[in-house]
Amino acid sequence: MSTRILIVEDEEALTLLLRYNLEAEGFVVDAVVRGDEAELRISEQMPDLVLLDWMLPGLSGIEICRRIRTRSETATLPVIMLTARGEEGDRIRGLGTGADDYIVKPFSVPELLARVRALLRRAKPSLLANLLVAGDIELDRVSHRIRRSGREIHLGPTEFKLLEFLMQSPGRVFSREQLLDGVWGHDVYIDERTVDVHVGRLRKSINRPNQADPIRTVRGSGYSFDEAFYLQQAG
Repeated sequence: MSTRILIVEDEEALTLLLRYNLEAEGFVVDAVVRGDEAELRISEQMPDLVLLDWMLPGLSGIEICRRIRTRSETATLPVIMLTARGEEGDRIRGLGTGADDYIVKPFSVPELLARVRALLRRAKPSLLANLLVAGDIELDRVSHRIRRSGREIHLGPTEFKLLEFLMQSPGRVFSREQLLDGVWGHDVYIDERTVDVHVGRLRKSINRPNQADPIRTVRGSGYSFDEAFYLQQAG
């Protein structure tokens, strides 16, 4: 699973707790401590869900949520607000600003994880689907098996993650830096040319002569999973 979650929280201990548990569930986690940093991080790389504290330095969580909802590119971005404010009026205000869910501190980590999964199932079901299907390609996240036109394809772990990451967002162009961050992780420092090497290996594995290549190279930008190929449903 390459679902990306952004934590916006200025309590270091809570951030560490959330990061540990979310990463244990297979999520890719990023974190910032200030509201204004959150805006910048979201603009640099769109997360799949935001865990947003109410009280933040820079900009409040309420203001960040309001700005997320007023911009077309982030209007549907799932947001869970974390706050010590448990009064009914505060919950109404948080949800009225645009938060999808509202969790009062202190909270149960298993409950938060359950709410994260539930919100992702509603907002972006493809991110949690066990089977991704595009054209004649099937990717099974549980068994880590890939088939194309019934033929089983054997990929290394990095090529599997790369294909999974691209298939989750058909048509979206990812830069090499974004692919490094999403597939290898933001704490791994390797050359961007590594992406080209692994894309080449992936293409060699999944494509046979006269078969369409589902991976599109966008000169000067990066790579994407071809949306037209994605819409050609198998069978």
